[in-house]
Amino acid sequence: MKKKIYFLATALMLMLSAPSVMAKDAKSKPEMTENQKVRLAEITRRIEEIKSIDRSELNSSERKALRNELTEMKKEAKAMNGGIYLSVGAIIIVILLLILLL
Repeated sequence: MKKKIYFLATALMLMLSAPSVMAKDAKSKPEMTENQKVRLAEITRRIEEIKSIDRSELNSSERKALRNELTEMKKEAKAMNGGIYLSVGAIIIVILLLILLL
């Protein structure tokens, strides 16, 4: 029983330290093309426009449309930067599978 606890503690420590190790390797990101840079500038400009809008004058459907537009732009900007993103739910599922299999 103690061996399982030590193994799980070691695995947990390794999983918690992995993101910090991966974060130091920021130079390996792919360079953005000119089209991507232009699109990123457009997204930034549109976000500034949305921030300057007085949202108290908008109705609920217009606010929802703005919110959806912002989430889509956020996803697009993240995709341009590259990388793998894991949600908290995915991490929990992986941990549970490791526990069940071992």
